[in-house]
This record gives sequence, C-alpha cells and structure tokens, in this order.
Amino acid sequence: MRSNRDVRARIGVDIGGTFTDLVLTDGSNGLFHRKVASTPEAPEQAVLDGVSHIIADAGLSPSVVVEVVHGTTVGSNALLQKIGAPTGLITTRGFRDVLEIGRLRTPGMFDLQWEKPEPLVRRRHRREVSERIAADGSVLIPLDASELVDVARELVDAGLTSIAICFLNSYRNPVHELAAERILAEAFPGLKVTTSVSVLPEAKEYERTSTTVVNAYVRPVLESYLTRLETGLRDAGVDAPLMVCNSNGALASSQTAREKPVFFISSGRAAGAVGGGRLGEALDVPDLVVFDMGGTTASASLVRGGELSRVSEYEFRAGISTPSRFIKAGGYMMSVPSVDVAEVGSGAGSIAHVDDGGLMKVGPVSAGAVPGPVCYGTGGDRPTVTDANLLLGYLPASLAGGSRSLDIDKAAAVVERDLASPFGISVQQAAHGVREVVNANMARAIRAVTVERGVDPRDFTLVAIGGSGPVHAADIAGLLSMRRILVPASPGVFTAMGMLAGDVERYFIAPFAGMLDEIDAEAVAATVASLETEAREAVMDEGIDGDGVELTPEMDLRFRGQEMSLSVPIGLPADPTAIRETFLQAYQAIYSYSSSDRIETVSLRVTGRGHRAGKLDFRVPLPVRDVAEPQRRRVYFGEDNGWIETPVYDRMAAPASIVGPAILEGTDSTVVVPPGARAERDPYLNIHIEMPDA
Repeated sequence: MRSNRDVRARIGVDIGGTFTDLVLTDGSNGLFHRKVASTPEAPEQAVLDGVSHIIADAGLSPSVVVEVVHGTTVGSNALLQKIGAPTGLITTRGFRDVLEIGRLRTPGMFDLQWEKPEPLVRRRHRREVSERIAADGSVLIPLDASELVDVARELVDAGLTSIAICFLNSYRNPVHELAAERILAEAFPGLKVTTSVSVLPEAKEYERTSTTVVNAYVRPVLESYLTRLETGLRDAGVDAPLMVCNSNGALASSQTAREKPVFFISSGRAAGAVGGGRLGEALDVPDLVVFDMGGTTASASLVRGGELSRVSEYEFRAGISTPSRFIKAGGYMMSVPSVDVAEVGSGAGSIAHVDDGGLMKVGPVSAGAVPGPVCYGTGGDRPTVTDANLLLGYLPASLAGGSRSLDIDKAAAVVERDLASPFGISVQQAAHGVREVVNANMARAIRAVTVERGVDPRDFTLVAIGGSGPVHAADIAGLLSMRRILVPASPGVFTAMGMLAGDVERYFIAPFAGMLDEIDAEAVAATVASLETEAREAVMDEGIDGDGVELTPEMDLRFRGQEMSLSVPIGLPADPTAIRETFLQAYQAIYSYSSSDRIETVSLRVTGRGHRAGKLDFRVPLPVRDVAEPQRRRVYFGEDNGWIETPVYDRMAAPASIVGPAILEGTDSTVVVPPGARAERDPYLNIHIEMPDA
C-alpha cells in the first residue's frame, strides 16, 4: 500500500441494471475504475463491495476518502416496480381527485390501447379536510385540527407510513400546511409527512400534488437505502460525506436527498449528460449528442453551444420515454429541474423475442444483472443484445476486467432456439437482426432530442458512453448520417466520472403573479434577495465555501391566458423590456413562433450553485502504454462487408491513429471502429472517430 500522506481521494459510484460502476481519483492525476455486478435485491451491497475493491486497487486506506458521490436508481425503481411506501394524501375538501383528473389529456390521441397509470395513492387513502386559502393568500376557512388528526389516524390505522399534504393555494400562504405538519408530527411521531410547500411552492394543483405524492411515496425507501449505505461505508472505514446526484445532474448531500427524493428520481442518467457537456467544454467541442447505453436502457441528451438542454418538469414512465413539451399524461408528473433526456428500454441486457405478429422485438424487458444475458452463465435463458454482439465478434471472451467470462456456445444455442429457428434464418442473421433492431430503437431516442426539436444531428458530435455505447455508436451514427464520434477515456464508467465533475445545486421558488409590463422592480429585487439568502445558506450547508457560491435568478413567464410557463434568466434591477426580449427568444427557440400578446409573470426562482474544489478535470493528460501487437478475430460488419479478420487492440496500448476495421478493448467497454473510419487518440486518451463517407 502506497503512502496515504496528503492524499484526498474521491469516489464516484453509478448503479446500473447490470453493473455498478466506480471511479476513484486521488487528487494527483491518479484515476482508477472498476465494474462490479449489481445486486438488485440490496443495491448498497454492490456499492460497498465496489468501494472496498477500488480502494484496494489504488493502494489506499479507506481513511483518505474525503467524498463519495453517488447516483442511485432506488427512487426510479420504487416508481417502476411500485414498491414505495404505503402513502396517503390529505388535501382541501373538494380536491380529492386531482391525481385522477390530471391534465385531462392522453399522451397519444389515437392510441386506443393506452392505459392510464394507476395513481400512487389509492382513492380510499386520499382524504379531505376543512380548510381554505384564497387565491390572494387570505384565510377563508381555518384548518380544523381535530378533523385533521381524525383523518390521519384512519390512514395510519390502515397501515400507511407516509403522508402527502397538499392544500389549495398553499403556495400563496403556507400557514395551514405548516400547521398540519406540526400537528401530525406531535400526534404521530413515526409518520413521514411531506408538505407541498417544502417541495414545490408554486401554482398548478395537479403538478404540485403529483410532485408531493411522489416525494412522499419514495421518501421512506430512499431514506432506508441511504441509511444502510452510509452505515456500511462507516463500517468499512470510509468516514466521508455522501453526496447524491440529482435529476438535474448536480449534487446535494444525502440529507437533502432523504428529505426531497423527488429531486433525485433520475439521479444516474443525468450525470452522464453533465459529464459529456463538461468533456465537450474541455475539448472545445460545444455541440454534442450524449448517447448512453447501459444494461437496461439507452438515453440521449443534447448539448448545444456548450449548454445542456434542461426542463423544469418531466414525467416518469415505464418502457419508452421520449420527452415532449407538447404531449403529457403518460406517467407520474414531477415539477423539478431535470436534464432533458430521451430514454428507450434498449440496453445490452434487453431481451430479443418474436412478438404475436411475427416480428422481432428487442426490449423493453431486460435480463438485468439477475439472471443476466445467457452468455454470462448466471441463469439467463432468453437471447439479449449482449448475446448477439458476442456471436458477431464485437465482444471479447470476458468483460469487466476478466471478472465475467462469456459463453458463446450458450448464446448461439438460445439465439438458434428463440430467433433463428422461428424465422428460418441462420444464427448469424438472427444476431445481426437483433443488433439492427436495437440500433433503430436507440436512434429514435437521438431523433427525439434533435430532429424532433428542429436540430440537424449531422452538425453534432456523438459522445458514446456506457458499457455498450461505444459498441453501437458507429452503427447509430451511420443511421443518422453523423460524421464524428467522441469516446471518452473511460466510457464504460463515464457516468460515475460525470458525478465527480459535478457541482452542488439547490433550488428555491416564490410566487410572483402579475403582468410583465407592470412589474414592480423593487418587489422583484426584494423577493430575489430573500430567495438568494435561502439559496446561499443551503449551498453553504452542503459544505461549499461562500466564495464558491453562484446565484442565478430566473422568472417564470407565459403569454396571457396560457397554462404553461418558461423560466428565463433575469438581471437586476428588473427591466421589463429586456426580460420580454429574452422570453420571446426562448419561446421562439422551443416552439418556432412567438406572440404579440401581453406576458404574465408567474414566479421567481433562484438557483444556488456551489463550485466544488477538487472536482474531476477532463484536461489532465494521462499515460499510455507502449504499442502492442494486436490479436485478431473475425467480426461481422453487416451485409455489405460481411465477416472481416479484424485487429483487436488493448485500448491503452493501441496506436494513436487507426483506420478501421478495428476493435479497441478496455476493462470497462469495447470500442468498435468500422471499416474505413479513422480513430485518433488525444493526449487525454479520448478517442475521436471520423466516419467514412457514405
């Protein structure tokens, strides 16, 4: 074990459907990464095992770890599998069915098979109490405390352990919600209570109610998980703060994640997008499509002009989730800042099958970590994308640094049984069909964040991350006529690296209704100042020095009579003319038109961002090994090229410039360079692939 003097190690952890990825940086250009098998039944166990292994890999003591940064799927899995806490809702009399009513829309106008998602709170567990706050914040009907306790006792007696409280117009005056929280805490000490004003103090009853309910539903599950994880880390000698990545790609303390888990539902997938943006900034490549393919899903996000695309609300859905600003109602609504990501249920573990109509389908069901793809030999018995890639020569005989051996004979047998035989084709043709179908699925996600937004993907560089992203990137780039691919130095663990490059963020909001051309600049300044004080204190509570805090005020605006609003940055003192111009430009960029109507103000926001010292720098040159002679194996490059005897290089010992075909293997991922493409390695060990002319 090397000397630990002055070492300040940081560890990033990302839990995936098949593998849990870890990255350790020691503060002196030392970078270590490791993959361990995920443990779905107890996700913290894979994290604890991985942390122990990677500390040993670095030759360090657990005591030198100063920070663990974590992206977790616990919240999203609780929603997906419906395993959250038994939850109730207490609301204003007459508003019991807000969750059922929603937005009175369906996600697809002509989809007659669509089934509305079942509310997280059953109707018998949604109760009303007598209270009423007017739209101007005045109290019309005082809260009936005895009625509240009686209603809550019925819910507790029914076995509910978490309660969401959402009263009408509480964002204007929170007095009743705060009183209800205090009353329930005294009457039922073990009950978890979430008020809407603590999560989302803004207008729109459905969005506020849904966001509060999601928070209450997930909160006990995430609290329990984080408690087990932190206890395990301390028992292992890691006495360091645990930071959790939120849905916006930023970081917050585990305490914040415990209290407001709704901000952390899409924890993992956002970090990869943020890392891609930071990498592009370091390499002066401002226009990127970040493509992340893991074991269960694949996702795409857009970085345009160096700015990552973000939204202020999103819906969690099972299966395919392509974001849209026009179509809602397909899932559980959460009005929280989030990276704008299109996601499809197509990953390396996605199961290929023949549907009732006789067509080949891939996903969204995945073999995951348990039982895993057939070639893993861990109990899987249905063909997956990984099995197809192995049969076509894209994958080595083992993965994850040799810890996972692959059985090609088992893969061939199951592809023959389930796919080749039903279609009357060869195993090779069936495996190639699986690859083509999954590539088409993933290209849909990229089109959702580019073509469907009026953006030409050919003007962008495709950043391939995830364990399987670089295996499929060239084919997907070909489908979209994209010419440039960027593969980071450690693509298979890049999401964990993205967390180590993240900053701390906290968000605060206050209602501010009126007309833009009539705003009181002094009132704007006073409200912003109050929010900035809260934001600064919250960020500093996360361990950030005051000099490292950046505050960004924004205003939510909409055309008069509209329901939805847009957030735009504002300067102080507030200038209505300048704000209007900023809003019109933002509106035009999203919807391709704007209006001459008057503009309404809705609310004011302040984002507090804390710049972390010691975060990962993507511009540090990394050492390479001497060039080694490649091995060779047959790889199938499609019907046009067929099987080619292809050089297979260790990614860290490959020539700096290669013309395909070639396979570059690493412990975390495999990079496929197709025939005619040129791959160049930069000083930071990123690989730049230039696709051949069509």
